[in-house]
Amino acid sequence: MDVNAAAAAACAIAGLGVGLTASIAFRWSEREQARDRHGRTGRSGGPELEQEPALPPGVDTVLSVLRSCAIVLGEGDEVVKASSAAYAMGLVRGGRVAVDQMLSLARSTRRDGEIRQIELELTRPGTSARTAEPLAVSVRVAPLGSRLVLVLVEDRTERRRIEAIRRDFVANVSHELKTPVGALSLLSEAVADASDDPEAVQRFAGRMQVEATRLASLVQEIIDLSRVQDDQLKVDPEPVAVDELIAEAIDRCRQTAAAKQIVIAAGGTTDLYLVGNRGQLAAALGNLVENAVNYSPPRTRVAIATRRISSAAALGEADGELIEISVTDQGIGISEKDRERIFERFYRVDPARSRLTGGTGLGLSIVKHVAASHRGTVSVWSVEGQGSTFTLRLPAGQAPVGGPETHAATTLPAPEARS
Repeated sequence: MDVNAAAAAACAIAGLGVGLTASIAFRWSEREQARDRHGRTGRSGGPELEQEPALPPGVDTVLSVLRSCAIVLGEGDEVVKASSAAYAMGLVRGGRVAVDQMLSLARSTRRDGEIRQIELELTRPGTSARTAEPLAVSVRVAPLGSRLVLVLVEDRTERRRIEAIRRDFVANVSHELKTPVGALSLLSEAVADASDDPEAVQRFAGRMQVEATRLASLVQEIIDLSRVQDDQLKVDPEPVAVDELIAEAIDRCRQTAAAKQIVIAAGGTTDLYLVGNRGQLAAALGNLVENAVNYSPPRTRVAIATRRISSAAALGEADGELIEISVTDQGIGISEKDRERIFERFYRVDPARSRLTGGTGLGLSIVKHVAASHRGTVSVWSVEGQGSTFTLRLPAGQAPVGGPETHAATTLPAPEARS
């Protein structure tokens, strides 16, 4: 009797287990079928047979062609869709929006359906908020259908930087123009008051000529900068002899160098050619040589060296050759903090010396833009108290038809000192 009861109990337990297993299998099959039909299940685990697709038709295609970063948020603030740029900018992490202000804006839009926009400054991914330039973005949030929210983020960092440069440029130009114009006004009054003193009139007239020359130089450099600041060569390139550029740069500084007893030595490889705008290249090299002379003490030496190098060695490129032009002085040198800003507009290492020499602070900025527009680079090496070397690297060109002998009258002779 006891054995029969135990057997009956075992059979009952086995039947109950089979029933539970069949029930679980049936529920699992229903869930899988719902997942196949709709692609997802609800939060409770049961099938959502009436839920709309993840994105309305055509939205995915539109988002793929937008220039802005795009993020689509679901009902639970989960990221349904995000562009690769959104991940690169650190806006999305772990399937969630990583910026609290953006998330709050999205929730408000989901609540009332209003389109909202905000400007934010974010920390760049992988950088410190104290040292790195902030990421300036414009965020626009709008409802997408009845359950989704679209977040569009536009990176405005470069635009804001350009606007800041433009404001600084206008302010600096106004200041620089104000100085010689004010000096000319005062000197003209002094000449009028000293009309009966020929010596005073001559002295003031000399000063007026200096200020007028400074004003003309500033205006010309502003014009030159405006022509090259977009880093695009706007004229048809032509072969340009490097020897001619060097001869012109030396001639430009000859009087100043002679007055300070500075020797300008030109050497290196001759009969080299560049391709580009001759006037811009001459202005760039002339600015480098002029700076070297102006910032060198008397009875020193300025050296100009040229050579041909491979672009693979200089820039890591696979083919092509470069012409390297180096200008070395024995001047005051440039500190490390100044080297980072030396090519900025109106930046001067020594403002007092610039005023004495008539420098405008635009020369090296013009050199940088000319190099960029000719697909080249400019770099500086310097040690305070020992001197500096500015190096232009530009793509090599071919001699014009007729060969180098057609320029024999203006090319430099073999390397030697030229004053």
